[in-house]
Amino acid sequence: DLNFSGEYQPKAHNYTKVLFGEDNVYRAGTIGTIAEKTAYGYVKGYASDHSLVLKGAEIDRLVQGCAGVKRTTGQHPGGIIVVPDDKEIFDFTPIQYPADDRTSEWRTTHFDFHSIEDNLLKLDILGHDDPTVIRMLQDLSGINPKTIPVDDPEVMKIFSGPEPLGVTPEQINNCHTGTLGVPEFGTRFVRQMLEDTKPTTFSELVIISGLSHGTDVWLGNAQELINEGICELPDVIGCRDDIMVYLMQKGLEASTAFKIMESVRKGRGLTDEWIEEMKKHGVPDWYIESCKKIKYMFPKAHAAAYVLMAVRIAYFKVHYPIYFYAAYFSVRANDFDLDTMIKGADAIRQRVIEIDQKGNDASPKEKNLLTVLEVALEMCERGFSFSKVDLYRSSATDFIVDGHSLIPPFNAVDGLGTNAALNIVKAREEGEFLSKEDLRERSKISKTVLEYLDQHGCLEGMPDQNQLSLF
Repeated sequence: DLNFSGEYQPKAHNYTKVLFGEDNVYRAGTIGTIAEKTAYGYVKGYASDHSLVLKGAEIDRLVQGCAGVKRTTGQHPGGIIVVPDDKEIFDFTPIQYPADDRTSEWRTTHFDFHSIEDNLLKLDILGHDDPTVIRMLQDLSGINPKTIPVDDPEVMKIFSGPEPLGVTPEQINNCHTGTLGVPEFGTRFVRQMLEDTKPTTFSELVIISGLSHGTDVWLGNAQELINEGICELPDVIGCRDDIMVYLMQKGLEASTAFKIMESVRKGRGLTDEWIEEMKKHGVPDWYIESCKKIKYMFPKAHAAAYVLMAVRIAYFKVHYPIYFYAAYFSVRANDFDLDTMIKGADAIRQRVIEIDQKGNDASPKEKNLLTVLEVALEMCERGFSFSKVDLYRSSATDFIVDGHSLIPPFNAVDGLGTNAALNIVKAREEGEFLSKEDLRERSKISKTVLEYLDQHGCLEGMPDQNQLSLF
């Protein structure tokens, strides 16, 4: 796996053509099938078109027959298949264009990757937000992220409490860590893990990253071992590599330790022979039982790379907060409630409580908004604020730092997409807007968006129509 900034991902993909040659790289094709819900719609539609009255069991039978049938073809978001020099793609698979679009710049494999994965190399060149955030922080502050220390004591403290940020848990919706908005450590699930384990070192953060990405590694496993006092955080199994290294230290043969690690990380458990060998070398029972429960484990190199990014971003949160919030809202946040955010901490807190009280009845949009509002609340409690969208200063897509406040971009306005935001900025470069009518005509925004900008206080003092003065 290779993680690039989402903005750079297409360039990284195209560079593989330079490295290996255009006829040696192909996008991994995917096969889109008919989902059960869609199949149900087809069956109901067919029945009504032909005036048929079908029994429930017959509907289910027809649905089962339609579900899973090929509907379209697409491409894997990051998978690039590499063909060796002495072979050609047709030795492995036919090729095609995604959804038969001949203008597409990539050709894809006709078979999906799982059918040919034993024969060809796949590079996963993925788009990721962390490098985008790091780049924006570098541009705002002039600090080279590679020079940021990974053992800054103040930064390490935010993983066990919000005090280094100058706020109390009560001020930030009873959040007992300072990691809101920090990648890998900002979700409620991981924040709960931080509260349970109180990590103080980089290596402990790597273990937590491994625990949070694994399946049946933390819940019902390591969490219980720590809570019952059977072992401490540094002793639990966090990443797959931990198993091999630990067993080798216990005296098991390297090849056996490797095989055990591979079996456990794939959720296949332990053989009786291995258990006997482990016991012979003094491996405790709790460790053996822990191995048996695991379904999937994260590699340590992956965890270390993610934590390194997270700690660098956390450094800005502690020492250059306004830049951190500008980057967070520009890159990571998608849903905003600008009217509430502008009013400050009390209004934001009220809205957070409202959404919280809905519990599972909150819509997916509200759940996404909740995360953004929690970060906005923390920012306001730290003495910063949001300004209104500014017709002449706002960017199309990025929050702009203005002293101790952030100026929101146009695309943070409800119902205003990125294309419309770019059109406003482009029209603005051609000169001042004479009226609301002029703004609408030149930037091609809808009447609804214009009304929202007006309600938001963005068009204060602007006449509705162009005035013609004869005197």
